Amino acid sequence: MTDLGHSGVLMGAVSATDLKQRGVAALEPVVAETGSALITVRGRARYVVMTIEEYRDLRATKLEQAIREIRADQRAGRIVDRTIDGHLRRLDDEV
Repeated sequence: MTDLGHSGVLMGAVSATDLKQRGVAALEPVVAETGSALITVRGRARYVVMTIEEYRDLRATKLEQAIREIRADQRAGRIVDRTIDGHLRRLDDEV
């Protein structure tokens, strides 16, 4: 069975019942083909299983996005230095 994940990416699906009965053997062919698999419960996608490579890529992508957002916040002045030195610099700027 195949399904579209939340991102619209086609991935294979394995029912929770099939997973209970067959274990990892139910996942292996699906994950080998697409890199990830949806686990369905009562016909609805509930979980995702992915290869460790897919997981690492996902984590790296999310980390890179977070760094871009932080840098944008810094450039826009939305981040305040809460250290003692930062507080003293703000006091000096106000005087």
